[in-house]
Amino acid sequence: MAKQDYYELLGVSRNASDSEIKKSYRRLAMKFHPDRNKNKPSAEEKFKTVKEAYEVLSDPKKRSAYDQFGHAGIDPSMGGGGAGFGGAETFSDIFGDVFGDIFGGGRRRGGVERGADLRYNLELSLEEAVAGTEVKIRVPVMAACQYCGGSGAQTGSSPVVCSTCNGHGSVRMQQGFFSLQQTCPACRGTGKQIKDPCRSCHGQGRVQEDKTLSVKIPAGVDTGDRIRLAGEGEAGEHGGPPGDLYVQVVVRDHPIFTRDGANLYCEVPISFPSACLGGELEVPTLGGKVKLKIPLETQTGKLFRLRGKGVRPVRGGGIGDLLCRVRIETPVRLTGEQKEIIEQLEELLAGGGSHHSPQAHSWLDGVKQFFDKLTG
Repeated sequence: MAKQDYYELLGVSRNASDSEIKKSYRRLAMKFHPDRNKNKPSAEEKFKTVKEAYEVLSDPKKRSAYDQFGHAGIDPSMGGGGAGFGGAETFSDIFGDVFGDIFGGGRRRGGVERGADLRYNLELSLEEAVAGTEVKIRVPVMAACQYCGGSGAQTGSSPVVCSTCNGHGSVRMQQGFFSLQQTCPACRGTGKQIKDPCRSCHGQGRVQEDKTLSVKIPAGVDTGDRIRLAGEGEAGEHGGPPGDLYVQVVVRDHPIFTRDGANLYCEVPISFPSACLGGELEVPTLGGKVKLKIPLETQTGKLFRLRGKGVRPVRGGGIGDLLCRVRIETPVRLTGEQKEIIEQLEELLAGGGSHHSPQAHSWLDGVKQFFDKLTG
């Protein structure tokens, strides 16, 4: 399937300025970001294509190649590989770029690569997640060697140009009709060799260490939210830039509350007399205790809403509510006297028929009709 034009994707003209392209990308990225469209898989795909378009049009060299050759100018799989098909480009050059990815893993231009991104799972209590907090975390990472500055070479020396590939990072192999390009086996594509390796990192440019970081947790985060710490991932090889660290939030189960978006839920046990006669209860909230009025003849499962006692979501919006579901608790370990009183109450209630127990009588009527149909 043909790719959509990058300018059309971002909704800008071909002579749009860098600031116009950036402004349009930010607007679309916010609109289609996966975190804001969790139930729309198509939005994530749209987000990826918008990001791809911006990465090309925000880079002057890539944009120039795209303007001249279209997608073929920046996509190696389409034959362009980011270079034009001018007179200086030979047959072997074109096919060398294609087959180089097969035989040698592709060239690494510039000799350095960005470090890997890392993920850290951070457990929080519900109170911490709702109010926000600041925590210290300890993360094992591959960090740049302090003794050689990430170069891999011993202090006082520096990497030299690879004698095998002359600094290109790749070599050519003649196989019959084709001239095939592959990663240089001597320098592994960096274009440089280390003659005197650093004694601390043994020429790797990186060492394993534990990094302690302070992370600010914004109020209202929930399980699944991510906090990005730019540049706190693993250091790149041979002095390359570091990756990012993504702190993944996991909120622990709470003994009283259950969270659903901006709302909190809890179950409140009440006594049989309180359900019958009504009363007032103290119920907990994340901000302290509040009074909850129980009306006469409250049934088990009744849901009471305390407005504004929930959570303010991290992405904005109003504060949610606390919803309390009452459960009538059956008395246990009754004394003989208590049992007699309940039996007397039952006799008195039975005399009132459906007047006192409308739900039970309507349910029994439904059961009777059901069996009448079966036997009729």
